[in-house]
Amino acid sequence: MTTKCFLNVANLWNEIGRGLSLSSYYGIIQSSAAVQSVYPSFGWHFSSLQKRLMTKSRRVQDRSKKKRIHDLEVATERWKVASKILYIVDVLKKEPEQVIHLRNLEQYRQQISLSKPHKVSDFIKKSPKLFELYKDEKGVTWCGFTKQAEDLVEEEVRLIEENSERAVEHVTRLLMMSVDKRLPLDKIAHFRREFGLPSDFRKRWIHMFPEHFRVVSIDVLEYLELRSWNTAWALTNLERRAAQVDLSEPTSPGILSLPFAMKFPPNFKKVFRDGGKIEHFQKRSYLSPYADAKGLTPGSQEFDKRAVAVIHEILSFTIEKRLVTDHLTHFRQEFVMPQKLMRLLLKHYGIFYVSERGKRFNVFLTEAYEGSQLINKCPLVLWKEKILSLTGYRGRKRGAKVFNEFCELDDTDLFDGELDDQNSFSSFEPEENMGTLSDPSQAEDSEMEVRDLFDEYSDV
Repeated sequence: MTTKCFLNVANLWNEIGRGLSLSSYYGIIQSSAAVQSVYPSFGWHFSSLQKRLMTKSRRVQDRSKKKRIHDLEVATERWKVASKILYIVDVLKKEPEQVIHLRNLEQYRQQISLSKPHKVSDFIKKSPKLFELYKDEKGVTWCGFTKQAEDLVEEEVRLIEENSERAVEHVTRLLMMSVDKRLPLDKIAHFRREFGLPSDFRKRWIHMFPEHFRVVSIDVLEYLELRSWNTAWALTNLERRAAQVDLSEPTSPGILSLPFAMKFPPNFKKVFRDGGKIEHFQKRSYLSPYADAKGLTPGSQEFDKRAVAVIHEILSFTIEKRLVTDHLTHFRQEFVMPQKLMRLLLKHYGIFYVSERGKRFNVFLTEAYEGSQLINKCPLVLWKEKILSLTGYRGRKRGAKVFNEFCELDDTDLFDGELDDQNSFSSFEPEENMGTLSDPSQAEDSEMEVRDLFDEYSDV
């Protein structure tokens, strides 16, 4: 009996290392009880093991609401509403007369994450200042823009054109950070709105700047390839802010020692009292995102810190300093980043914050926000806020009268995945349909508890 119990427990140790499933965990508990009945002193080891498993859990369900940054959850909910509205806007813009049969909009239910039995027509009716419904002489219902919405669409075109110079720089810098100095066009498409790119950037925009990049075909796939290296752009935003380099005489990218700005809510203050592990990470030098990273060893301290610098740089390029996490995971190979990218983001939650609201996770650059608002808003962000002010759709919040009065939403439809198991972080990051404007992934992920930060930093 005792020997069998010990063997059962031993067989489960491999599962513990990979990330324990719920059934396996119960198996350990049952085996623990059996062994403890024969050898009471052995129970202490299993009690310690059980405590360690519970405290190192990174599931969303195990994170208390007090450990969330509520203001950034509000920003996430605001973005979710805007993304639904803007998807319909993009659909209408593609129509020849900017009108569409209402029944045809039903095919986009998945893209706007509208669950049954809710109808797309009801969703449209929530925003009468943006969309109008009318029937033709045959009684067929059509959807189009209101006059106010048409003006906003024209304003967006103008703002994107004005933002073009900055967008060119950011796309070029993306190519400069990539290991082969080229990126798949399909993947760049995910960053279109976040980078302020026009809707026709694949057909027209990318061909307007041949001095910076060009389109090449490799194995039937289209890539955007860097044409010329711009040394003046091979400086991170941290370097520019710190002004530790002479911008008039730029040098080749190399080793950096600049710390990352970190921002915690009040209930995270205890982080700074744990042996200076965060300070140790901040003081460690790292390779510039624009330097050649082929020689770095995956999993090493230098490898991970450079990946933090790359993500920090990419987020700083976006107009909202925020990205959908699975958009980032698509570029793990091109930017030489860890396979378990989500774990890296959760580990450095003072620099980044991951919100798990909805079916798509969002990562924020915390330094760019004050409360739920961006500190510096570009014209395209202000334009999006105009769109939000004209919609009556309030997402999943119940009883909301004004948009900025958000309450805590219930956690629903979350997976029970553990690290390194079938539901590991990497499996939460599926490839999404490249053919859609914003096809929502069904992925969910989890967030690390505060105390786990210290365990993670002890490895660096």
